[in-house]
Amino acid sequence: MKVKISQSTIECVEGDITQQNTDAIVNAANTTLLGGGGVDGAIHRVGGPKILEECKKIGGCPTGEARITTGGRLKVQYVIHTVGPFYKDGKGKEAEFLASAYRNSLKLASQHQIKTISFPSISTGAYGYPLELAAQLALKTVIEYIKEHPEIEQVRFVLFGERAFKAYSDALQVLISKNSGN
Repeated sequence: MKVKISQSTIECVEGDITQQNTDAIVNAANTTLLGGGGVDGAIHRVGGPKILEECKKIGGCPTGEARITTGGRLKVQYVIHTVGPFYKDGKGKEAEFLASAYRNSLKLASQHQIKTISFPSISTGAYGYPLELAAQLALKTVIEYIKEHPEIEQVRFVLFGERAFKAYSDALQVLISKNSGN
């Protein structure tokens, strides 16, 4: 699914984030930035040791913030590492931290003249964020950002599995309907 928002395009695809050819991909990292499971482990495995070397020099990343490294052996020039929240009950600052993870990743992209970027579904794996809630929040945050930042030409959500793809596609359709007044 692909839609035009202002000067930018948002796209949802089912696939492997390590195989993307955008300028940057976003890594759903942990606070140490030293690799882990899921998306994080896959990016470090495919990207090779250069990414880990740079992550060690950075020295970690707090929840909701983002850091940038080379793409290593990946097809992309950059990897933006961001740390999403662990989901507890939704009554804390989980939504605030998740929105910050997306927003701060996009801010780094703007600062580094990155025009195309691919995101995974941050915090919905081992961190337990409910997929449908995360999809709505991620897309809403990205749409708000790109409306104000036309330098970001394309945001691709690369989703693992049919369930994640459907959650993001459905959320995007709802947000587009709301924004168009339907």
